[in-house]
Amino acid sequence: MSQLLPTENAYPARAVAAAEAPLTAGTDRYMHAAAHALTRAAVEEIRAVRGSVPGARVLLLVGGGHNGGDALLAGALLARRGCAVTAAPATDVSRLHATALAAADRAGVRLAADPIAASRTAAAGGAAGVDLVIDGLTGIGATGSLRPAAAGLIAPLCAVGQPGERPFRVLAVDLPSGVGVDDGTVPGPVLAADRTVTFTCIKGAHLLPPAAPLCGRVEVADLGLPVPGGEPLAVRPADAELGRLLRVPGDRDHKYTRGVVGLWAGSQTYPGAAVLAVSAAVRTGAGMVRLVAPARVVDLVLARRPEAVPGDGRWQALVIGPGTDPADAPRAAELDAALGRALGEDKATAACTEAVTATTDTDTSSVKSDIVAAVIDAGALPLLASRIAAGGRCGPQHVLTPHAGEAAALLTALGEQTAREEVEVAPAAAVRRLAGLTGATVLLKTTPTLIASPGGALLSVDSGPGWLATAGSGDVLAGIIGALLAAARADADNEVAAGGGDVYAEVSARCAALGVRLHALAAERATDMADADPAATTGPGRPFERSGHPIAALDLTEAIPAAWEQLWSAGRRPEPATA
Repeated sequence: MSQLLPTENAYPARAVAAAEAPLTAGTDRYMHAAAHALTRAAVEEIRAVRGSVPGARVLLLVGGGHNGGDALLAGALLARRGCAVTAAPATDVSRLHATALAAADRAGVRLAADPIAASRTAAAGGAAGVDLVIDGLTGIGATGSLRPAAAGLIAPLCAVGQPGERPFRVLAVDLPSGVGVDDGTVPGPVLAADRTVTFTCIKGAHLLPPAAPLCGRVEVADLGLPVPGGEPLAVRPADAELGRLLRVPGDRDHKYTRGVVGLWAGSQTYPGAAVLAVSAAVRTGAGMVRLVAPARVVDLVLARRPEAVPGDGRWQALVIGPGTDPADAPRAAELDAALGRALGEDKATAACTEAVTATTDTDTSSVKSDIVAAVIDAGALPLLASRIAAGGRCGPQHVLTPHAGEAAALLTALGEQTAREEVEVAPAAAVRRLAGLTGATVLLKTTPTLIASPGGALLSVDSGPGWLATAGSGDVLAGIIGALLAAARADADNEVAAGGGDVYAEVSARCAALGVRLHALAAERATDMADADPAATTGPGRPFERSGHPIAALDLTEAIPAAWEQLWSAGRRPEPATA
């Protein structure tokens, strides 16, 4: 029986094939093991649809490669369990895997004389419809969009709707046919899966958008084949790993050792953004949150969060830009000066200090001129592009948080003309390019969220339920990450003081990933989705069938402490035993 493996690192298809080749050449042993793993998953999906396996109707979409063979062998096993199984080939029968086709024929699998008609019948629903579709059209060696015959087979099934809207389940072999295996692109039509069974390790398409949400619930079956060596294409940090970044304060801690956040957030036009960002930073555990903002914004924040401290001062990380517009010249000047401080540019530091001194009674003698960790968001991003164009440079401790439109604008401002649609089509390439051009850690708001840093692995993190698509959600995320960066900086300062090395820059990307995960878990709790059936999730936590309920961004902030405790607990659980 196959064993399920952890699903953390995605490796290139070429590396997977090279690692497997010495063992798989000349034998069908591993194909049979794959078929058993598929059958187990298929039985679970059938039971979820109709309760019992005998009498279930199954359609196999079969290509000419090994994945088509896997589907045929799984179909044979299902037929022996009493299912009515039909195979719809996307190629001439002579090009199907001969051994698998023979096994399917012996088991009673019916080969459709008209595959397109079989697909239309399956999609029709009712007495003629199917309970399960197994997608074995293409495998990890395929490139580009589906060929016309295969595209024609999935067209009637796609027309029925997305998972959760259609009367049948879809089980993909390795990955949904037609997605970019390594880069997660979707160059043509794809039949979205409810569940994907892949083998040995996950692939890029399972972690990278826009393909990742189409994979449904992903599981990795161990066939006894080796995992490739070398660097992974992408990594999904485990909750346990992220949870180990969190620290419970001890009896010798004080507000500065817990991390102080300086916020340049909110404006006359968007005052509520500061309320959200400050509340998020406080609820994430910041020892203190300082706010530099217009008087009206400060008053609103203090009415909600009286522990916030107005004005500049001592801090370990900055959050610059939530709820601001670069067209607001006075506010933009303040943000630009704050960016100069984050980048360690002395002239900007002096200008910002003078501006703060002129408008507040705060003592700024402790203002730092070194490079400072910062979350750079929203209205600060165009200002950052201007500084970089003038010779400035970010470091990995600077976390940029653009959505697709902001990423396209930033790339364009840095000399690479890019449309929003280009970022949406190939987000992994876009986020890597932005990290290279800026030197920063870049968090691209996609589904799932992607995080790239110069020289670091590309991280993929579940971005949470769709209810997060609400005004102010990004402001909450910025505040969360700011608090985590400040805490990490405080811990790093303590390590250096104790004679250890400063590895702070190395953990910035992980802090960003931790922030995304806290944000997602807080949303699950706020929407009452935290205890949902994991069998109804798609990939790493993305729901197709969970409903939840609407939330406002401020609701998220109240759920952060419980999410924090959940991740902290995950980081303290014993590691699973390995053979």
